[in-house]
Amino acid sequence: MKKIIKASLSLIVLVSLGGCKKFLNEELKTELAPTNTFTSTYGFEVGSAGLYALTRSEYNTFGEGGAYLHNGACPYEALQAGTDIADVINSDASLTAFANLTLTPAERFVGTYWNWAYSLISSANLMLVYADKNTNWDSPNDKARFQAEARFFRAYAYRTLVYLYGDVPYVETILYDFKLNFTRTPKAEVLGHIVDDLKFASDNLPTNPDQVRDGKLTKWAALHLLSEMYLMQGQYPLAEQAALAVINSGNYSLMKNRFGTAKDKPGDVFSDLFVENNQNRLKNGNRESIWVLQFEFNTIGGGTNSDDWTRRAWNPKYPDITGFVLADTLGGRGLAQLTPMKWWVGTAGTSATGNVPGIFESTDIRNSNYNIKRNWYYNNPNETSLVGKKANITEQTWFSTKSLFPAITKFFYGRAENLSLTGSYKDRMKFRLAETYLLLAEAYLGQNNPGKAAEAVNEVRKRAGASVINASQMTMDMLLDERIRELIGEESRRFTLVRTNKLVERVRTYNTAISSKITANNILWPIPQSIIDANRDAPFPQNPGYGR
Repeated sequence: MKKIIKASLSLIVLVSLGGCKKFLNEELKTELAPTNTFTSTYGFEVGSAGLYALTRSEYNTFGEGGAYLHNGACPYEALQAGTDIADVINSDASLTAFANLTLTPAERFVGTYWNWAYSLISSANLMLVYADKNTNWDSPNDKARFQAEARFFRAYAYRTLVYLYGDVPYVETILYDFKLNFTRTPKAEVLGHIVDDLKFASDNLPTNPDQVRDGKLTKWAALHLLSEMYLMQGQYPLAEQAALAVINSGNYSLMKNRFGTAKDKPGDVFSDLFVENNQNRLKNGNRESIWVLQFEFNTIGGGTNSDDWTRRAWNPKYPDITGFVLADTLGGRGLAQLTPMKWWVGTAGTSATGNVPGIFESTDIRNSNYNIKRNWYYNNPNETSLVGKKANITEQTWFSTKSLFPAITKFFYGRAENLSLTGSYKDRMKFRLAETYLLLAEAYLGQNNPGKAAEAVNEVRKRAGASVINASQMTMDMLLDERIRELIGEESRRFTLVRTNKLVERVRTYNTAISSKITANNILWPIPQSIIDANRDAPFPQNPGYGR
């Protein structure tokens, strides 16, 4: 019975892509429902807010008011595990199968990412259907604007689905009839729909980022994502065109001077990007941000204690060491779900085994102690013999106890009133201009133009104080290394490696724990078994390597 209930619930998520007309015929007058909400511009604003909330819930863990629940620690870190950047050693059980390549179709996040994406698609489709029905708009442009938002979010959800599962059912409207015969739409066809949605979004979303609220979509966010999707299609000239439209729009620029709330404190411009309250354009003056997810502490619609655990995933368990106590300046409570690999972060300034140089030049500010913390000092005032002295990073503290290692500070976040805080409560830059330049470089490489690719990468490197590179140095591996230097922890590393067809090669080269295990079958996750079981009236094949 439990299996039947579970399969039914999973199927409802798949087939609820908006439809329940036959089951709910009553007219709701005092409750929110599509028929009494999507009747005015204000009602569509309410629906739009729901799409943003559902999108943010990709990062949600155990709940506490989140729009969707993964009910497990660090779902986003499943997209970093089993790649070329991080070790997952004695970590939370929710990540083990992803790191060890022991995924099954019943794994929690395999199901919850599928459900999250189709929930977002369902809600977007609902708004699109009712936008066509509604005639009560405050402005003639309102209809197209809300349709553009909905189509962006639908594209964003399908992006996740094709990266993780490949061929997936494509649904673009409300399904009113209970359906048990879904089929898998070829990935190429789904990508075509994604591109169509993003082209519509880019044509109809606001063009002036100074005239929309922080966190709201613009034409340029749609073009940034469109560039990425063109890359996935292999449409490199179109990817170049979309990226250049963003870069040349005049609306955005790389931040090159100190700014924001910590500009007069020790740090650098790269660390400024990740200081609390520095992420947004209007409130914070950050002209690099293209789209920012709003998780701000203690605000309506902001984050909760169970949103975005990236900080605790990358932060060491330093309070386990005698001489340390929790501190907001050290990022609060970390659990080291992910530990950076030596090959890219390097062992300089540590006593860890080997003499690994890492991938940063000495002048690269992204490698400064403000951005990768290698110098840890005891801070427990009760340990008078230790306080103020430097603690040593060793092989044991890095990989056995995970209590101290070079830590990415861009996710540091602690609050003095709640030092064991788990969530981030800090707005998150989802798209920023530095990545647009790196997408442009990828487009040039796809056109066999390493010289132009080097020029694009050099825009990012010059801001970081790194040396410029030339065409002979510009390879896909160099670009993937540059994405680590610039975007470590921000990007979905699995997505990047899948898109560039480098996942298997890079894992074999850099991830010794699974280098002999990974095959082409590991490029995709399995289809959730509950979905296959529930789709009883049509074949729904499993991805290769995961059984029937």
